[in-house]
Amino acid sequence: MTHDHTLTKAQRLSRMSYLLHRNPHGLTVQELASLCNVSARTIQRDIRDLDDLGIPVWDDEGAPPRYGIIEGYYLPPVRLELDDALALYLAARLLARYADSFDPHIVHALAKLSTVLPGAIAEHVQSTATSLLERPHDHHRCRILSTLALGWATRRQVSIWHRSGTGEHQHQYTVCPYFIEASAVGSATYLIGHDSYFDRVTTFKIERIAEAKLLDEQFQVPEEFDPHKLLESAWSIMYGDDLQEVVLRFAATKTRRVKENRWHVSQEIHDLPDGGCLLRLWIAQPIEMSYWILGWGGDVEVLAPEELRQHIAQEAQQMASLYRQTAQGSSG
Repeated sequence: MTHDHTLTKAQRLSRMSYLLHRNPHGLTVQELASLCNVSARTIQRDIRDLDDLGIPVWDDEGAPPRYGIIEGYYLPPVRLELDDALALYLAARLLARYADSFDPHIVHALAKLSTVLPGAIAEHVQSTATSLLERPHDHHRCRILSTLALGWATRRQVSIWHRSGTGEHQHQYTVCPYFIEASAVGSATYLIGHDSYFDRVTTFKIERIAEAKLLDEQFQVPEEFDPHKLLESAWSIMYGDDLQEVVLRFAATKTRRVKENRWHVSQEIHDLPDGGCLLRLWIAQPIEMSYWILGWGGDVEVLAPEELRQHIAQEAQQMASLYRQTAQGSSG
């Protein structure tokens, strides 16, 4: 009996969200009650439930008030060809592998994608969604990301409380969200936009945002803002106009592996007489490459810039010291 009631309510909430979306001027409680064949009291509870689910319901505070869903929340249907759907699946699969917590938005997107794919591929999509259910849930982060996405889509400012990377102190910023970017480094997501505190385009790590509130104030993205061009100078997310040349020498055993990928838009690869190769790139903040470089172990040497070379050398020395101590402790 409980299952039937829950299912009926879920269907009603879905129908309500559809009706509110299809009526841009809004509907009253009585109109919704008539359309859904329930009481006005039930509709009032359902409106609160829609809000709790993160669906942005507005009301005009009239007499009686009319309710609607903020424009831009729902996307129009898209017709996919098989190759289109496969490309989206691969992107979602990559995102799922890097997701360190359960994200219902990824699960819902995969579930919808599976309905337009052939059965053999759809099974893998569904199993990917199922595997995500085992990750720890982070409802707080999902709610923040939803708020930022809504501000981005509807060109509305957001108020955020963000802490620095070196401490727990939080500062409030009013931000015009221009762009949201995912980074494989640290499985992190970033908000790029103009903030009123610094009066400039700033990057915020979304995992460090403690709270986000959608504001009524609208904004326009400057015509000269091009996030893709902006991030061309970055290895991951740290961009800038002052580029530095990075030169890496790889051992002969890694040359083929280096050539298999295009690591950066600026890269140049030069063969060496011993079978090794030089990889040249121009990066705004070369220190961002540290973890990637260390992943190659002793098969790569940083030739430039000197600051990056010294940083990698210090990391290697610390690692060698740590393992020496471990070996000595084991032998003792």
